Amino acid sequence: LLLTITLSITPINASTQSPPSFNIGKLISTHWEKASQLANLEQTCEDYNGDVIAQSSSETASLISTKRLVCLPLDERFDPPNGMFSHGHVQTGDKMSLPAVFWKAIMKSGAEVPWLFEVSRVDDLSGPRVITEDTDAKEPKLTKVVGGAIDFRSPSNYVFLPHWMMSALGLRPRDIVSVRLIQDVPPGSSVRLRPHKTEFTSIGNHQAVLETELKHYSALVKGTTIPFDYNGKRYWFDVVDLRSAPRGERVDMAKVQDCDIAAEFVRAKDQVEELKRRRAEQEGN
Repeated sequence: LLLTITLSITPINASTQSPPSFNIGKLISTHWEKASQLANLEQTCEDYNGDVIAQSSSETASLISTKRLVCLPLDERFDPPNGMFSHGHVQTGDKMSLPAVFWKAIMKSGAEVPWLFEVSRVDDLSGPRVITEDTDAKEPKLTKVVGGAIDFRSPSNYVFLPHWMMSALGLRPRDIVSVRLIQDVPPGSSVRLRPHKTEFTSIGNHQAVLETELKHYSALVKGTTIPFDYNGKRYWFDVVDLRSAPRGERVDMAKVQDCDIAAEFVRAKDQVEELKRRRAEQEGN
């Protein structure tokens, strides 16, 4: 481990100023500890993934279709170039950055588009669930979410997830997750969304906005809270009901991409909370 520290030394008047307090030993110790923790996490994932392959007698695509990975938040550095479909939707879509092994899994399995990946908590290797206030989501209780890939450029033991996805699972940066290529998600026929703010439904073309923004989600999972951006403002929606095609059966997850899916709204969250408040006041009187 090579740690380079550059100190800028400026002459000072000892009679008027005291030298700054700088504990270089503590700084080195902190960097070393963080690097050691990260190396241990990587090794934990590497050992588990290696054991799965070593204990199997076959060389099927399934052996590289599931991996334990260290999760980190996706940021704007992953934004595709201008002109590409997902440009500007790093946080308002379900795309994640995955290691190249999953591209090999797709090619080996012959998986059809949309390529979907299930991300699950590994509770015994992750910290307590956390609530991320800036996502406007409820207390995280989900154990898995589903999304697509923004690219396959992530380092071998890492996956980068949108903030809302980490919030849905109550994940902290550097928690360990299980990622799996899945091919059994049914096509969706309808979805019901609860906007958090009535303001969104007052937009004149809000139904068209909804249909446009949903195209940036490959699949939806019931119980998640997903974001859309419109006119420079972020809006949040709870996925409250999903139906599959062709029978309209209730499902926990469904494909959205390449599906003729009907979307509708239920009463906004702020309206529901206001009604509850009024009823409580009436009962109190």
